[in-house]
Amino acid sequence: MSALRIRCLALSMFAICLLVLGTANRGMAANDDDKRSARQIIVPDEDRFTPFAITIRVGQKVTWINRDTDDHTVVSNDAFNTAGHRGVNMLLKANGGKFTLTFRHPGVFPFYCRFHAMLDADNQPKAPGPDGGIQDSNGNFGTPMNGVITVLDND
Repeated sequence: MSALRIRCLALSMFAICLLVLGTANRGMAANDDDKRSARQIIVPDEDRFTPFAITIRVGQKVTWINRDTDDHTVVSNDAFNTAGHRGVNMLLKANGGKFTLTFRHPGVFPFYCRFHAMLDADNQPKAPGPDGGIQDSNGNFGTPMNGVITVLDND
């Protein structure tokens, strides 16, 4: 084989390796962006968190945004919280209040609004009832305003 052919073959192999490495690096960068990208939980113009449940990866952020005309809160249900951020009790002001957490540990993060839910004896969210609940014209206190985040390891 001539020296020119060997050089062309080596140069072609080098170009292919660069192309493969470049594609792999772009894929890793995209995965890193996914880990760091914030997910959103919205309070629409009604008393609920949407979506109710999300799954994220360790290192991702979650931002709660209140689009309702009433104030709401994000309170951690620490009896079942295994994802960290114990003792969270943040006010989401009406018409655009925001709150963000970055999750650094796998586990679950159950949360509720202290204005629209309370924990029963088994630490399960329930509608507040006559002791502070919002009652409709039919005497119904509604469903508790709560949600859950599942945080998965990055494996």
